[in-house]
Parts: sequence; C-alpha cells; structure tokens
Amino acid sequence: MRLFVGKCASLSPPPPTCDLPQFTPHPWLDQINSLLDLKLVQVHEDEMVSDIRRSSPAALRNRNPILEILKTVLPRNGLILELASGSGEHVVHFAAVLPNLTWQPSDPSGDALASIGAWVAAEKLDNVLSPLNLDATAETWPIKRADAVIAINMVHISPWVATLGLLRHAGTLLPAGGPLFLYGPYQRQNEALAPSNAAFDADLRARNPAWGLRYLEDVTREAEAVGLKLDRVVAMPANNLSVILVRA
Repeated sequence: MRLFVGKCASLSPPPPTCDLPQFTPHPWLDQINSLLDLKLVQVHEDEMVSDIRRSSPAALRNRNPILEILKTVLPRNGLILELASGSGEHVVHFAAVLPNLTWQPSDPSGDALASIGAWVAAEKLDNVLSPLNLDATAETWPIKRADAVIAINMVHISPWVATLGLLRHAGTLLPAGGPLFLYGPYQRQNEALAPSNAAFDADLRARNPAWGLRYLEDVTREAEAVGLKLDRVVAMPANNLSVILVRA
C-alpha cells in the first residue's frame, strides 16, 4: 500500500491551512480532502480561466521564514531533494532566490506532480528538475544521491513509517556533512504544547490515529541510528521548528 505524504501548517486560529493534494486510491482520501485549502490558480482573472497549478496559503505564509534558514543550511552548489513538495510553491520560490542550486521536487500525488510541473513552467525556471513520483515509505527511491534533503510539514501529517523512511534514505543519499532540513510543529519532552499545537495535534489524531505531532527526541533518536546527527533547532513563527540534521 502506498502511503500519502503531504503538507500541513501548524494550527492557529483560524483552523489549520493544509497543502494536501488528492491521491487516489488512498484510503484516507476523505480525511485529506477535509484538510484541503488549495485553490486553482486563475491565469486570466477577467475570464476566470484556471490551470493545473495549485496554491497553498500556508506555503505563501511560511516560505520566506523557511528560506532565511535554508540560506544558512544549504550548500552553495549541488542537488537539493524536496520531499512532499505539494503545490510546488516552495520549490519555485527557493529556486528563484537560490539559482546556483539544482532543485529536485517530489511527491506521491499525481495532482501535486502536475501542479509542481506547471509552476516550474510558469516561472520559467531552468534549475528545477521534473518532479519525481516519490513515496517516502518505499524500499527504493528513484534518486541515488542528493547534497541536501528538505521536508516541509511532512512529519506530522504522515504515518511514523514515512518519517522512518525519510531518515533511512537521507542517511544513504547525503554525503558526509550533508543536511536534512525538517520544518513543522513538534512536541518536546518536559515541555507543554502551545494551545494551538495541542489543538492541532488532537485534530490530526482524530482524523487518523497514525498522524500527529511527533516528539522531537524520537525523531533525533531514529536519525542518529542511521547516521544523522542533530545540528541545531531553530524556533519559527506559529510555533513551528526548523530542525537541521547532518550526516556524520
């Protein structure tokens, strides 16, 4: 069974804005649809003609704060693999600002892959490769190496096995010193959750018991087991964290 990996922002009133394209025949499709806040981009406003690009308000809100951290994390040159690229708005924004890097978006959703390709074409970016159909839980991935790996708002909106797959493969793909960048809300031992994150966690687990905010300590422990060491954790807006791991 293929497991969906998508994006979702942390909850703060109003309710969570998520970037979760459909993937048929996923058994959780109804749950995913209930979290959707994606809109088709209007190409000609007067004529209301739409294309296959999707737009996520969450991605538009968080892309600049994330970019500022990525500038300090990513190598000056090389191949950057993004998992769960969703609408594609993150990767085109990052690629436009960091043109010396080659970007490899990916997603397991056909609709997401179409949206990513359309955004890349519309922005006329020549440093973004064709998106890969990539399932984080798969035994093998359709890519053999990357100089950095990023996953934005993936860990909490997918089963734990998807995070384990991400860590395992990143530990193989990355060179020594290569970073794995994670972004999203987390729980931390001996720290109370912010009320918005607690509500978001409860909402996710009610929709699917396999989802929910992970303990950062669990993630870093599993990462260490596959040769990834915690470099630093950066507090981000809306009670999110940027988590930077590096291959030993």
